[in-house]
Amino acid sequence: MTVKELVDQFDLEVVAGPNLDREVDGAYIGDLLSNVMARAEQGNLWLTVQGHQNVVAVALLVELAAVILVEDFDYEENAVQRACQKGVNLLKTRKKSYALACNFCESKI
Repeated sequence: MTVKELVDQFDLEVVAGPNLDREVDGAYIGDLLSNVMARAEQGNLWLTVQGHQNVVAVALLVELAAVILVEDFDYEENAVQRACQKGVNLLKTRKKSYALACNFCESKI
């Protein structure tokens, strides 16, 4: 499934979407950046409540398919600008991480 298909299927909001044709391969939930760097895998979605510029840096480092900001949090403007420059997909949703992860599991993501 691509990020674009995921956005459509789960009614996610695209905040920065320069690379929506990226393939999704699993997901990682967490807010501790060092854990994400150590444990998330290339092509994963990252569900988090953090919306600052360092999130974009981690997404680039790990080569994530997209970052999904949950619980209707907002990204900082400098993070959005950086994501657009670097080709990182930033999405958001009102759902909680657990609820969204359950939806992903039901869809075999």
